[in-house]
Amino acid sequence: MDGDSGDGTGEGRPVSPEEFARALAALGGFEPAPAVAVGVSGGGDSVALVLLLRHWVAERGGSLLALTVDHGLRPESAAEAAAVGQAMARLGVPHRVLRWDGAKPAGGLQAAARAARHRLLGAACSETGILHLALAHHRDDQAETVLLRLARGSGIDGLAGMPPVRADGAVRVIRPLLNFSHVRLLATCRAEGVDWIEDPSNHNPRFARARLRAACDLLGREGLDGARLGEVARRAGRARAALEQATAALLAETAAIHPEGWITLAPESLLAAPAEIALRALGRALAAVGGPVHPVRDEALERLLGGLADGQGGTLGGCVVRMRRGTVMIAREPAAVTERPTVPPGGAVLWDGRFDLRVSSRWKLPVTVAALGAAGWREWAGRQAPETLPNLPVPVRETLPSLWSGADLLGVPMVGMCYGFGADGQEPVDRAKFRPLSSLGRPAFTVVSDRGGII
Repeated sequence: MDGDSGDGTGEGRPVSPEEFARALAALGGFEPAPAVAVGVSGGGDSVALVLLLRHWVAERGGSLLALTVDHGLRPESAAEAAAVGQAMARLGVPHRVLRWDGAKPAGGLQAAARAARHRLLGAACSETGILHLALAHHRDDQAETVLLRLARGSGIDGLAGMPPVRADGAVRVIRPLLNFSHVRLLATCRAEGVDWIEDPSNHNPRFARARLRAACDLLGREGLDGARLGEVARRAGRARAALEQATAALLAETAAIHPEGWITLAPESLLAAPAEIALRALGRALAAVGGPVHPVRDEALERLLGGLADGQGGTLGGCVVRMRRGTVMIAREPAAVTERPTVPPGGAVLWDGRFDLRVSSRWKLPVTVAALGAAGWREWAGRQAPETLPNLPVPVRETLPSLWSGADLLGVPMVGMCYGFGADGQEPVDRAKFRPLSSLGRPAFTVVSDRGGII
């Protein structure tokens, strides 16, 4: 699917600084002296992105940090990461290696590696105060993404492919190369006299993307080339942006986020909305409470929404969903909460992916953080005056973070906590704050057009 930039005249031509500057201008949102991080595998695409960014940030008085993730999946990966560092040093670009430690899954390896890569890159940007993380996905990658999702029966969201701009916490992930082909990026490296590393996994038929890559020549001869598929993604992305904006408006009208880690939706507005928007709103609320790692299928969402119209609920996406006091309650499913980390006095943990929890430094020994459970709620409630007990749904009670020492319940920091510091400056109480796993009000996807910039 290699080709030109879309105008029919640039086959094999390096990407010019002016073209690249226009691509970044279409993304917008940069400070006067931008600090940018770039993910570098050592392949030709990411090396070309470094070369283009190096020139762009220098013109603006900014800074560039190259980040390489060593997944540890092959014996030679550490040496390759070190070689990338040496190449970056020759270019005068600061470089860090980020290692994916721990056991690797037997199945879904590429998906797990991708998730680990994004997590490590985002954390490195946050640590260094960098707002923009540039990735080297290009037009041919976008075409492969569209084909892969088409083969899996994706709708508008899948056919829209990869967005050029995506918020990831405090970091803005940008893909400025989506309008440039792989051939042009390699030409950019050659023009600068810079070598690159070929990743053997790119040609391993074990992986779906490699199999699609092998079929690209045949598809291109039938007119389904990178440029055509890029247009499909652009148009589908425009539709996706409109749907996301409508979904955000519906959630602003219907949703309430509760500090104990649950969400309620106003059923009248939810059920009166167009089905596509209502399904998206319900799915986003499920992701906020239960997590976006395993998105629910459309068929399951449709069944759940239809059940809510009849006053029925269910469990889906790690959540319990049911009607409660005139609202749709979405709470964490107790059986899905299994984390039991040990936290030292004064330590902090992100528990169940939902709560930022800090343990008081006044504890003498480490404590275990676990779901409160039914028995824990009864024990804790027995210690309180009845009139002070919060009126919480049962699933919410049972999935509150609680502190334990062996079988002894020490406290429930989410309920009845107070803030402040002792005379010695130490926190006298344990603190927990609900942090939704996925933002209800995340910005709509940005769509970039060759003709009109941001749509």
